[in-house]
Amino acid sequence: MQKLLRFLAPYKRELFLGPFFKLLEAIFELIVPVVMARIIDGGIARGDAAYVGRLSGLIVLLGACGLCFALTCQYLAAKCAFGYGTDLREALYRHIHTLSPAELDRLGSARLVSLLTNDVTASQSGVNMFIRLASRAPFLVVGAIVMSLIIDWQLSLIFLAVAPVIGWLLWFVMHRTIPMYGENQKRLDRIAARTEEDLDGVRVIRAFSRQKQETQDFADACADLEAAQLRVGRISAVLNPLTFMILNLGIVAVLWFGGIHVDTGRLSQGDLTAFTNYMTQILLAMVALANLIVILTRAQASSLRVAEVFEVTSSMQDGTAQPDPHSEEAVCFSHVSFSYPGAGDAALTDISFTLHRGGTLGIIGGTGSGKSTLAALITRAYDAGEGTVRVFGQDVRGLTLSALHRCIGTVPQKAVLMSGTVAENLRWADPDAPEEALHWAADIAQASEFIDSLPFGMQTRLVQGGRNLSGGQKQRLTIARALVGHPAMLVLDDSMSALDYATDAALRTALRAQCSGMTQVIISQRATSLMHADLILVLEDGRCVGQGTHDTLLRECAVYREIYESQMHQ
Repeated sequence: MQKLLRFLAPYKRELFLGPFFKLLEAIFELIVPVVMARIIDGGIARGDAAYVGRLSGLIVLLGACGLCFALTCQYLAAKCAFGYGTDLREALYRHIHTLSPAELDRLGSARLVSLLTNDVTASQSGVNMFIRLASRAPFLVVGAIVMSLIIDWQLSLIFLAVAPVIGWLLWFVMHRTIPMYGENQKRLDRIAARTEEDLDGVRVIRAFSRQKQETQDFADACADLEAAQLRVGRISAVLNPLTFMILNLGIVAVLWFGGIHVDTGRLSQGDLTAFTNYMTQILLAMVALANLIVILTRAQASSLRVAEVFEVTSSMQDGTAQPDPHSEEAVCFSHVSFSYPGAGDAALTDISFTLHRGGTLGIIGGTGSGKSTLAALITRAYDAGEGTVRVFGQDVRGLTLSALHRCIGTVPQKAVLMSGTVAENLRWADPDAPEEALHWAADIAQASEFIDSLPFGMQTRLVQGGRNLSGGQKQRLTIARALVGHPAMLVLDDSMSALDYATDAALRTALRAQCSGMTQVIISQRATSLMHADLILVLEDGRCVGQGTHDTLLRECAVYREIYESQMHQ
């Protein structure tokens, strides 16, 4: 947890005062056996009821003060721990958003969700229990041993013999379980990944009647986690029983040899009672310390996982320049090649073209030809491995990402909507957009008709992911969302695939009529959607096998001609 200590800096006061009040509680607790010894020797043995009453009141007072100190410590510990957990979770969430898609792909969404929930909570619990028990338990053990030395140094040798055995036991459990907790968190990540995958693909699973197989695979993953947790649980489970056994044997030894000392007059009955109480306090403190070790072990494993993500930095450095939407050169690729991390073949190879401001670029090709990858390089979701990508006349690496994304309205291949109203989703590009701008964008995207038919129109709430809409409706809303910001460039990544031909044609006509000055990059499987583009790129296996206008490609590019003719004869 050392790498995360900076998140405890705002809570230094609570971090200091919490253990301090717990220390005061422990001091009062150590005084009680001494008072009990006085009650037995000076009150009960002499039959002095008044003396017993006074010291009994003192015990009640000590208990009340100890309770107040304990409650104060609990409050400070909770304030510190939950504040630390909140700050850590927010910082981790902000850090995740600074990472490029390459790092996010490598880490995986399931692992990140697990970190933000389970691991941060485990680390938070570790801080809470550390404040509450880290000072109290060791102080009680040391204090009880010191008090026993004052009463009878020979009997206290039993304490000194028991303590190293228990210390070794604690070290053994911690040494064995820390790596196991880390592995269990990884298994939990795999379960989260499978859960996410199955929930996203539940319709596919049902369509292929794979419920039993997927349920069995999920059960196997859970069984693997269960077996691993049982293994670490068995090791942790021996801690309390063995600690109880060793300390109770110590108490037996104290009673045995202490009884002899009482018979010889070396030790009073009250002192023997106090000695036994101190041994019991050690027993309870060691048990609490054992539980603390288990919690801290789990917190340490989780904190290491969180710290590993903080150490991951984005491979994509933000630029400093501002894009110039008035540049005549809107997009220029110069001998660009790109490969995804860990992929064998290049996704794009030696791509070169230039698109002027206000023009329309059409990109067509078979599945896996690199169309979406090319669009991702324009918006700088990834950086090119070789060559240069220029947007609005400047190298895209030199532009600030926020300014670049404000100038480019992107509609991804998979329509993604968020929980909230239709209007709230449309205002993502411009939070202050008036109603007129929303309706203007919806008209162009051919979404007005179905929006008006919704129960509350623009104020209709969408469920998570917009699952209460059809695929075509979601695509039209994502197009309208991009248009609301009036971007200088609009990138449509096969985002009209769910639309019928009539709606597709109406949308393209509206874009040409009302967004004539807007640079457009349109990726489509339909040749008819790109016929009016100023420049069409034909991709095949990551290479550009043809570029030009529709008429030029029909004459000179066999791949384009084959795509066009196959669609025309359908």
